[in-house]
Amino acid sequence: MDHREPGGGRFAVLDPATGQAFDEAPGLRPEELDGVVGRAHGAWPSWRSDPAARARALLASADAVEEAGADLAPLLTREQGKPLAESYAEVARTAARLRHFAQMAPEVRTIEDGRPVRSEIRWQSLGPVAAIVPWNFPLQLASAKFAPALAAGNTVVLKPSPFTPLATRLLGSVLSAALPEGVLTIVTGREPLGARLASHPGIRHVTFTGSVPTGRAVARAAAPGLARVTLELGGNDAAVLLDDVDVGRIADRLFWAAFRNCGQVCMAVKRVYAPARLHSQVVEALAERARTVVVGAGLDPGTELGPLNNAAQLEQVERRTARALADGARAVAGGHRLDRPGYFYAPTVLADVPPGSEVVTEEQFGPVLPVLSYGSLDEAVAAANSTRFGLGGSVWGTDLDRAGAVAERLECGTAWINHHAELSLAQPFAGVKESGVGVAGGPWGLYGNLRPFVVHRPLEGRG
Repeated sequence: MDHREPGGGRFAVLDPATGQAFDEAPGLRPEELDGVVGRAHGAWPSWRSDPAARARALLASADAVEEAGADLAPLLTREQGKPLAESYAEVARTAARLRHFAQMAPEVRTIEDGRPVRSEIRWQSLGPVAAIVPWNFPLQLASAKFAPALAAGNTVVLKPSPFTPLATRLLGSVLSAALPEGVLTIVTGREPLGARLASHPGIRHVTFTGSVPTGRAVARAAAPGLARVTLELGGNDAAVLLDDVDVGRIADRLFWAAFRNCGQVCMAVKRVYAPARLHSQVVEALAERARTVVVGAGLDPGTELGPLNNAAQLEQVERRTARALADGARAVAGGHRLDRPGYFYAPTVLADVPPGSEVVTEEQFGPVLPVLSYGSLDEAVAAANSTRFGLGGSVWGTDLDRAGAVAERLECGTAWINHHAELSLAQPFAGVKESGVGVAGGPWGLYGNLRPFVVHRPLEGRG
């Protein structure tokens, strides 16, 4: 596997807990992509031709990732900021995804339509795939892209965020013992590297996770070559609490559904709608947890919530919260930066937030949670569906049938009842509206990396 980046210079990687550089990563010049994509093309024929060898290689890759966990997890925490336990969980998920797709193969289907021919639908790989990954879950989201692509017989050129390149490069080194050279190539660097990769004429599928504006740019870049695109573009997930909800029972689950990874989760709860009679109780239950959660560097053993990943994200969270407060919202907990080095923001619960506030209508992607009051359930569902996003949503209540009926009214790709942001490797993951294009996860993720190929042959005796 080739993950060298010759001649592109080096760039600093910062520790979010200090705001200081602690290492460097090599940068690939965009014009050097021709060689990288060329090697991916060269590795493709042999990789696609032997499904059994692919499965063995992916299983060996999963074992290698698990064995390297003690090296991968601390490095991931150092560059991303999340608590060490969460980094270990991310490494485990990466290995699990490789193992899951190693055991998956497309099915040949026979069509019988009364004609004297046998029609078979087979599946063929696409070619080199470009995977562009953000900084919130660098390893997990990388594997969500390269595991199904490799299992389908494609080769992959993977570009991590310049904020989190190091653990991904180490992952590439770990996998190099299990995968043939050129099958998975890691390239690191700042823009315009990602744009050049998405527009490269040798790339047949571009899979991207990130913001809506960048997703649009990726789609435009891929359009001239008519490359397939899969875009996961974030969300603004609503949690609707019903009037029979047991606030004390669900408070911890609801809090962590919003604040895990410092709120930097595309499918985190980003808005809570509570019935008017329970609103103050919900606000106080969440605020109590926000006041008592241990915030610190991810490598500190007692840390429950780390810093934001980068200065720009911290500034966005601070700006949107400040606007909400200026519009009349009230910070029941937090509402300010923490006075320490690094990109720390106090876990924040907001009440009395105007529905049109940016912290409600846009994705804050940080440790800030607005709790809004509603009168009727129809009002709550309409508010939950009112944004341009539609990734996930959840309904919380005691009557599960009633909660399920409300969940079916949410305009999103996944709806949970009494929990949030829990995904099986076997299920599809997709959004509606501006939350994305295409489907990841399970067999849908595999077939998204394949094209149908139909073979017709006469029935026996009719040739």
